[in-house]
Amino acid sequence: MGGAASGAKPATAGAVSPHHRMVWVTRLLRPYSGRLTIAFAAMLLESGADLLEPWPLKIIFDYVIAAKHPPHWLVAVLPHGFDRTTVLNLAALGVAAVAVIGAIASYTERYLSATVGSRIGYELRHTLYHHLQRQSLSFYEQRQTGDMVVRLTSDIDAAESFVTSAMLAVLFDLVTLVGMLGVMLYLDWRFALIALSIAPGLFLLVFHFMRRIKQTARDVKHKESEIASVVQESIAAARLVKSMAREDFEERRLDRESHAAMDLTLRARGVKATLNPLVDLVVAGGTCVVLWYGVRLVLSGRLTAGALLVFVMYLGKIYKPMKNLSKMADTLTKAAVAFERIGEILDDESSVRDLPGARASGPFAGRIVLSHVRFGYNSHDRVLRDVTLSIEPGQRAALVGPTGAGKSTILALILRLYDVLDGAVLIDGCDVRRYTLQSLRGQVGIVLQDTVLFHGTIADNIAYGRSGATTREIRRAAELANVEEFVARMPKGYDTIVGERGETLSGGQRQRIAIARALIRNAPILLLDEPSAALDAESEQLVLEGLSRLMRGRTSITIAHRLATIRSADVIFLLNHGVIAERGTHDELLGRNALYARFCRAQYHPSLARDQPSLAHER
Repeated sequence: MGGAASGAKPATAGAVSPHHRMVWVTRLLRPYSGRLTIAFAAMLLESGADLLEPWPLKIIFDYVIAAKHPPHWLVAVLPHGFDRTTVLNLAALGVAAVAVIGAIASYTERYLSATVGSRIGYELRHTLYHHLQRQSLSFYEQRQTGDMVVRLTSDIDAAESFVTSAMLAVLFDLVTLVGMLGVMLYLDWRFALIALSIAPGLFLLVFHFMRRIKQTARDVKHKESEIASVVQESIAAARLVKSMAREDFEERRLDRESHAAMDLTLRARGVKATLNPLVDLVVAGGTCVVLWYGVRLVLSGRLTAGALLVFVMYLGKIYKPMKNLSKMADTLTKAAVAFERIGEILDDESSVRDLPGARASGPFAGRIVLSHVRFGYNSHDRVLRDVTLSIEPGQRAALVGPTGAGKSTILALILRLYDVLDGAVLIDGCDVRRYTLQSLRGQVGIVLQDTVLFHGTIADNIAYGRSGATTREIRRAAELANVEEFVARMPKGYDTIVGERGETLSGGQRQRIAIARALIRNAPILLLDEPSAALDAESEQLVLEGLSRLMRGRTSITIAHRLATIRSADVIFLLNHGVIAERGTHDELLGRNALYARFCRAQYHPSLARDQPSLAHER
């Protein structure tokens, strides 16, 4: 088939608006609102502990060491009046109590954040994979497999890391910042404003670098997807790579992508490495101003040493959120890009989906009609121009014609892997678009030329055709498909593990497993796409025997070039120039001595075809 379905949306990075992305992230977090509320309360408690941390030291400096007159509230809380030793003991206990409360709150917040983060990662992966599984075929034709793998793995990990380590951490820093700012303004608002004078510049600096870091993170992620795609393609084509001795070429191809990724990564790290020292320098400058001016206030008696200590400790904590933001820039930007990339996929609706009012079909009788069907994979090329055909229940139909005439496209339209542009595909008199996809495809069996097997046992691959298949049903299907013939020679029989894509089996063995998989499905409609192509005579005979049993009592459509397959068909449709050029039985079409006869002579008697006009080839 090939090509992208017309009307499909292009893959554009950043197509999801920040508002929309925020909406579905909020929806994702909603089921965990209870845990997050407890974590937020623990965070507030931890922030409160941070606010209280310097106050015992202030009391010691001002009322124990400097012997200043204690305030009324301090005298009121002492059981036997003011005593320096008692104050010292209580202050020391206060330091320990604040530390313990902060530690418990910190553990609670981090444990709950990690729990929610892990669950969010699971939910995101499940949601994204569910969405991918229900995308139309055109979606996969537009995208690289490696890119999808990266989105399902490292992008999900980045989103999970954000929830686990950054989301509440940012809130914690903001709450602490507001609390300390309030206390500092209460102690001395003029001094507080001087201490905070560098804050606007610091925020602008961090904001500027965050934008640059996010762009470089997006570029790095895109390059990671390209690397994954190169690796996936090379491994999937290992037989071809080795057969053509192209290992060195594949290594160079990966090296080029890896080198580009390294350059982008170094550029991103260079930006991040520049930000941290700049923040440190600005913070150090602000601290110098506060110490210089603060000590002058203490010496002039306008500020106590303890208050200066609180200011300096608070100042470090106020600057800390800004510094943390710069240090968390990597986590935050990766998460932002990850949510952007995940949201882009989730926003991409399938071009083929259940329409409003679609219903589950009952058992099909198997009558298939294509009525004036037009279809193309893009807007300027029509593979099918005006196809009309009818196949009765139980008939064996064959599709023949030149390569690219649209034979496989017809099978794809019956399965509704694509939707027609004009006309209709009907099964049992009803447009396939009125059936749910699950009920439609659940009643169609398919055997392809290139058999797809999964890593697992032979029994698992046969049972893939129908969920819940029993061992007896698996073995019966295998017997009918002539799988038993080679499985009996294997030490582990049906428990033999086949390699990924079935590379450990011969082509004929793989094809017989595919026939058994279709048999166990027991579907009333059967689609066969050149199932015996490229097989040797012995394998072909075994496969044809299995196919004959498979087609018995079912409506079947076979794309075939083998004369044996064509001769057994009840009706043959010759497809040419996007239309059904001829139809009839093999003998009827040969008797007309027209296109089909010339096709057969060209296909099976090349020496007779030299002076005959050939069928037109098109896409």
